[in-house]
This record gives sequence, structure tokens and C-alpha cells, in this order.
Amino acid sequence: MHRRLIAPGALAVSLLLTVPASAADYKPGAPGIGDPYYPSYGNGGYDVSHYTLRLKYQPVTDTLEGTATLLARTTQDLSRFNLDFLLDVSEVRVGGAKASFATSGEHELEITPKTPLAKGTPVTIVVRYRGVPSSKQAYGFTNWHRTPDGGVAANEPEAAWWWFPSNDHPLDKATYDVSVAVPDGTQAISNGTLRSTSSRAGWTRYTWRSDKPQATYLATLAVGRFDITTGRTESGIPVINAYSKDLGDNAGAARASVERTGEVAEWLTGYFGPYPYNALGGYVPNVSTGYALETQTRPFYSPRQFAGGSNVSVVVHELAHQWYGDLVSVAGWKDIWINEGFARYAQWLWSEHEGEGTAQELADHVYASHAADDPFWKVRPGDPGPEDLFDIAVYDRGALALQVLRNEVGDRAFFTILKGWPAKYAYGNATVGDFQEYAEQVSGRSLAGLFDTWLFKPSKPGTPAARGAGVASRSSGVTAPTSWKKITATNSVHAH
Repeated sequence: MHRRLIAPGALAVSLLLTVPASAADYKPGAPGIGDPYYPSYGNGGYDVSHYTLRLKYQPVTDTLEGTATLLARTTQDLSRFNLDFLLDVSEVRVGGAKASFATSGEHELEITPKTPLAKGTPVTIVVRYRGVPSSKQAYGFTNWHRTPDGGVAANEPEAAWWWFPSNDHPLDKATYDVSVAVPDGTQAISNGTLRSTSSRAGWTRYTWRSDKPQATYLATLAVGRFDITTGRTESGIPVINAYSKDLGDNAGAARASVERTGEVAEWLTGYFGPYPYNALGGYVPNVSTGYALETQTRPFYSPRQFAGGSNVSVVVHELAHQWYGDLVSVAGWKDIWINEGFARYAQWLWSEHEGEGTAQELADHVYASHAADDPFWKVRPGDPGPEDLFDIAVYDRGALALQVLRNEVGDRAFFTILKGWPAKYAYGNATVGDFQEYAEQVSGRSLAGLFDTWLFKPSKPGTPAARGAGVASRSSGVTAPTSWKKITATNSVHAH
């Protein structure tokens, strides 16, 4: 028999490694996830993998009550942690035990579990709550849209606070089960597939499932009286579209646009790869706002998007986001070009498809139509700042940069990049720098100068740079393509 001799010092180290952390080692999770644009958005100390939301909503009073169950795992030794939320909470349980809670800041729910949580611990968090979403504000605004027959949650970069507690930042993506009881004759629309409906005592419950990772701002809820259409794409993906019954003069144009969702999604697969989800659709509630949003699998469109007639271009924009923004989400809000530049460029590709102007002609027009002293060039799409997150330059200058990239690397490499990027970072997050690195790998070219000139410099690239990039540098002879009017009609999608 052999005995192993252990030096006293080594024994002490060994024992220390087995001793649980003391109470002093447990610290509160940060009240923000670390985004420099929005320091208080999201939270530190844990990662959510799944949300189950069981809700009941009364349209007449705009009263929402619910129970949210979050499955999470701690990423540090936690004495306390935060959720982002605004409604009134009656009870919180962590790991089955009642936890104490308090509110702080504009939208923070501080939760102190009965016992501290060690790093790496799987934890179930249950929050019971009730409130009138339209009565709640943070930073002076509300993102709950009251409608004549219900309410809608859809906005960016924040919307979740008004209807469920969350870790509200794209870095923490999760799957969702959303079950909503509403009065009979009213429908509840959410993301993903409709798993069941059931009626009891004057209430109908709709249960939806989004089974792929989804950012919190991409989760949506719409309650009202809708006309609902169903179908399937050529590849078999179910399509559910919904239209408020009181859209008035915009109803026909909205349907003529959104009903082409399946066709557009199939067309986009040729550029971006296979459609990444098992559900598809869109909805148009009777809201007064003017923007649209790429809520995952079922984009939100305001009626005003169709005030000038049918506009498939906006459908192209929001469906392009299902790859660029939803499948691959921003790592930080400064990376918004990953979302908006590409969705805008998809509109340019659709223009080519429809024979209404090539992407090159659109790029020439964007460059030529903004003088050097236009504030348009002051916005840097690669890092625009929180005040300019949805500035038109992020879209148009962002798409222009993509055409410049296309001219630089050639069509074969460019379209390989467009299709390969979503596959490389599927269901995750990435930065503008990650995209540049990937484009360089695929093309075999150094692209630092190109990205700096067209995405990061707060000035108009000069004539020599434009000529070198294959962009027309003079306004004379550069006319707006036929599609330009349709594309600019979607500009209000940015007014979040």
C-alpha cells in the first residue's frame, strides 16, 4: 500500500478550494449589463435561458396580470440581482422560496433571495404582478400602445418592462412560452407558433411558443380584435398574419403588402440562407405610431406604413431583420448597423429584383444627394451614439457602405459574406468588428480603410474615395431610381 504525503501548505490550499464562499464573497449583480449607450439596461450576475409568461389582460381597463417564470443560471456569487420591470409586483420566489424585493431607479426590480446564490447555480425565478401598462412611464415615455380594443407591446431598444420582468438586453437571449387569457371575441398575438387555444367562462387563452433564442425587445404582445389569415410558404413554414378590424382606409394596402410575407421570406433565403425559424407572419394593429419593428417571426407594422398604398419594401426590411438583428443580434447597441444597414440594403436588392433601380444606382443617389455639409455625414453608422441610434444615416449611409464593400470584394465574395455571416453567428450576438473580420476572411482583403471611411468617419468621403469605391461622385446625371419613393416611404420605421 502506498501513502501519498501532502505538505501542510498544499493541504491548506486544498481545503480552501472546497470551502464554500463566505457571505462576504456574495455581491449584488450589476443593475446594467454593461452597454455604454444604455448603462441601466439589462442586468449583471445571471443569464436567462427561458421565459414562461402566463397572463390575463382586460382590454376595457387595460389591466394586465400575470406570473412570469424565468429559468436562469448565475454567472457570479449573488447576494441580490435585478430584473427590468415597471408593473406592480405582489410576490417573488427564487428557487421556490419567497424572496424580498424593492424597486429602484427608473425600471429596476431588486430581488434578494432567501439564501445567496453561488456562481453557476441554475435558478427558477417566479414573479407575480399586476398593473395598467399604459399608466407606466420610464425616462418620460411609455412603450405600451393603447388601442381602441386592446394594447400592444412593441418597440426598440426597450418594450419588455411594460409587460414582463426580464434581463432586457440583446446579449441575454432566451426561448419563450407566452400564454394570454383575453375576453371571448378578442385575440392575443405573440411570437412563434400558436400551440393551443381554450375557452372557459367568457375568456379565451392563446398559448404561443418561440423555441429559438430571442432578444427581449423582439418579444411582442398584441391584444385586440383581429382578422387573421393563415397559410404556408413553399417550403412549408406556417404563416400567421393579423390585421385590426378597424384599420379603415389603410386595410387593403396593409393586406396587399403583408400577405406577401411568405414570398418575400423565400426570396430572402437566396441572399441570407435558410429561414431560421419555424413560424412566420406579421401583424398590423390600430396604433397611432408610425414605425415598424422586426419582432421575431411576426413583425409589427403600424397602419401609417401603408397610408400611401401598398408597400412591400417595408415588409422586405422587417423580414431581412429576421437574419440580421434577430438570428444574429447586436452585442451592444452601438452595433446597430448590423441590423439596420443590412435591412436597408435588402430593400435595395428588392429594388433590383423588381426592376426599379439597382443597388448601385441607389448608392449613387444616396452619395450624390447629400452635400458635404449635410448633418447626414456627421452620423457614424458603425458607432452612431444613443441619440442617433435610428438616424436615417444609419440606414442609408449604412447601406451605401455595403454597396462599397460589394464593389471592393466583388459579387461572388460579397454574397458569400451575406449568406455566411448569419450561419456563423446563428442565434448569438456579434459586433461590427466581428463582421469586418469575417468579411476580410472571406474576401482575403484588408478592409480596415474601407470600414473606417464609410462607417466611422463623421464626414462625407471625398471624390477620390467615392471614385475608388465605384460610387458616382457628382449629382449631375444621378437621378433617383423609381424605387426611391417606396423606400423613403418606409423611413418612419425608424422613428422609435
